[in-house]
Order: sequence, then C-alpha cells, then structure tokens
Amino acid sequence: MKNLQPRDAWIWLQAYPDSLFVDVRMEIEPLYVGRPPGVVNLPWYEYPDLQPDAQKFAATVAREAGGKSQPVPLLICRSGKRGRVFRCAACGARLRRRTGRAVSALRAGALAGWRFDGLPWEQM
Repeated sequence: MKNLQPRDAWIWLQAYPDSLFVDVRMEIEPLYVGRPPGVVNLPWYEYPDLQPDAQKFAATVAREAGGKSQPVPLLICRSGKRGRVFRCAACGARLRRRTGRAVSALRAGALAGWRFDGLPWEQM
C-alpha cells in the first residue's frame, strides 16, 4: 500500500478518471463535512457495531471496481487513522490482501489533506 499526498492523488485521478476513488468514512460523515467530487462512499465500518468486516468490505470494493479500467483504488478517510478500531492504512492493507489489488490511501482533513490543499470539495 502506498500513502499518497492529496495533490498526487488529484493528479492520478486526472490522468486516470476511471479509477475507483473510495471514501471509507461512515455514511453520515460526508453528509456533515462534505467530500471530494466523484468519490464513492463504501464505509469500512458503520453504526451500530463500529466493527470492520474486512471480507465484506473487500467484496464491496471489488464489486464496485468491477468495470473500472484501473486496478488501483484510492481510499480516503478523515485522518488516515482512527484510534484502535479504524485505520485507513489497515483498511487498505486488508483490501490488498483480499483482492490482490494495489491500494493507495490519503486523508481528507481540514488541518492537512485534501481540503487543506484546496482540492475540489462538495458539501452535501
């Protein structure tokens, strides 16, 4: 798994617009704080359990990527890690092990990341 800087991910997405760009935050989060345009929300975990199901997640991403010409999904979350339960990097590593696809991850946060770098953002 490779951790990309937001501007590098933006350049990748411009070069390969069919790439799968996945927001792994819970469904409610993009509704409150927004998201990059074109991102697909596939939560790593959700309420009420707050427990990831790596196999289900990998299957969902593989199904979503089925028609995509690029094999590298980009994953984005708020901070790149969330305490003991969630880590975008861990999520990507599990996805890579289960699907055999390379994965790249980046962060969305306002202090550093996608929004901080002034990249396109939409509010729901």
